[in-house]
Amino acid sequence: MGPMVFLGDLGGHAGVGTTFIKDWNWNTTKLAVGAYAAVYPQQWLGFRLSFNYGAIEGFDASIKPKGGDEVSRLDRNLDFQSKIVEGTVMAEVYPTVFLEDDPDDVFARLRPYGVIGLGVFHFHPYGSYRDPNTGATEWVSLPELHTEGEGFPEYPNSKPYKLTQLNIPMGFGVKFFLSENVNLSFEIVHRKTFTDYIDDVHDRYIDPALFYKYLSPQLAPIAAAMSNKAVGGYSNPNYKTGSIRGNPGNNDAYFTAQFKLGIRLGGGSAQRWRNSTHCPLLRF
Repeated sequence: MGPMVFLGDLGGHAGVGTTFIKDWNWNTTKLAVGAYAAVYPQQWLGFRLSFNYGAIEGFDASIKPKGGDEVSRLDRNLDFQSKIVEGTVMAEVYPTVFLEDDPDDVFARLRPYGVIGLGVFHFHPYGSYRDPNTGATEWVSLPELHTEGEGFPEYPNSKPYKLTQLNIPMGFGVKFFLSENVNLSFEIVHRKTFTDYIDDVHDRYIDPALFYKYLSPQLAPIAAAMSNKAVGGYSNPNYKTGSIRGNPGNNDAYFTAQFKLGIRLGGGSAQRWRNSTHCPLLRF
């Protein structure tokens, strides 16, 4: 259990937007929960299968203007939210095992480790839409709106994006052994992804007339409104057709900072677990 944080085109802080922790907005931090199972063929090595369920979001309106490049993102005024369902397979490496000469050292109850692996995750971005007739605000699904012309013949390089993607989780943590069979860990894991569409923002504003050409009469006005939410919309010279909407040079990313409770299943007989990671103060 712990926070899940989005790093992408929306939101952020002063200056140019990045996909690193600099653009972490506390007010958009959401909770993620999960479960895992792991095996440890050696003291220094483990393999883990884990599942996470969480949420991410980004709001340009959350940016505090400092008079720099962040002002253009604030005026852009886009937002999104999405659920994240994720499964990963990772290796855990405990390098300090090779330095533990004294099994009675109390600090040996703490073991730092690194993790890296491969994951698959599912997302589905929604954006806030204000109905001009009723004034009510609702969250509408963004992929079918083709807000940047995904799949339109006029934009052959803009393809519809898949909502299930691969990622590379990597990070570090520290494990504390409460006993031989119970441990508590804290870890930070960053996900490198291969898509820039988690927030439905990637490249440039398109000609809004194309929404009415390719979408249904019901979806076209919504798509035009969701594509450009800046003050003045397409009549604003800073947000006209062809202007920059996102940064295609950086893919989106997200990370978690989670506490993990581990319980050894099946007891701890010396023969069965002789190579497995166990409490350094209670070595067999």
